[in-house]
Amino acid sequence: MGTETLRVTVWNEGRHEKTHAEVTKVYPNGLHSVIAEGLQAHGYTQVRTATLDDPEHGLTEAVLAETDVLLWWGHMAHGEVQDAVVERVYRRVMDGMGLVVLHSGHFSKIFKRLMGTSCDLKWREHDQENERLWVVAPAHPIAAGLPEYIDLAHEEMYGEHFDIPTPDELVLVSWFKGGEVFRSGCCWQRGRGRVFYFRPGHETFPTYYDAQVRRVIANGVKWAAPVNAAAPTYGNRIPLESLD
Repeated sequence: MGTETLRVTVWNEGRHEKTHAEVTKVYPNGLHSVIAEGLQAHGYTQVRTATLDDPEHGLTEAVLAETDVLLWWGHMAHGEVQDAVVERVYRRVMDGMGLVVLHSGHFSKIFKRLMGTSCDLKWREHDQENERLWVVAPAHPIAAGLPEYIDLAHEEMYGEHFDIPTPDELVLVSWFKGGEVFRSGCCWQRGRGRVFYFRPGHETFPTYYDAQVRRVIANGVKWAAPVNAAAPTYGNRIPLESLD
């Protein structure tokens, strides 16, 4: 699929922007708006947004049926996401919808459901901390157009151990000032769907305005797009005598 035909939904919890002045200052119209703008700058023309406080969190059956790739950012209200909506998203991923999970979305219900682990990690927030993301799979489609590494002047630290299943493919690894490293660009296949986790994106820093971060997200959406593959059938097979 080309970027102009992919139907993308950017989901953001949308709570920090309403309650924390330092976040509102950086993302006055919400993180989802800036993430969507970044995708549009890369040629995605069918981008919609949704937030936690929308009816059914903005992720109705109809919306998900018209979504090829869903992006997910959440942090302070993971527990408020309705289980029925999580199940709805899970079914769509297993059926082929792509999912791109951003930053603290690692602790979301949907990511933990798909990973089957706690998805816990170490973290540290400091205004003077920088992050360097090294491209460890330069031939991967998500690394297209990237330099050897991306430098972010200000970011929250995430450190290993990151309690996730071993990624099918690892594209980016982060280094932080304290010496910590972190698997920051991870890919999995779940059912017929693809899942990409991308680490940067703390809400008080302007990470989603960064050109290289936007490139990674745009590449990740393209990689996660549904593949026109055979749909398996399950259950009882025809009797052997019918094969004669």
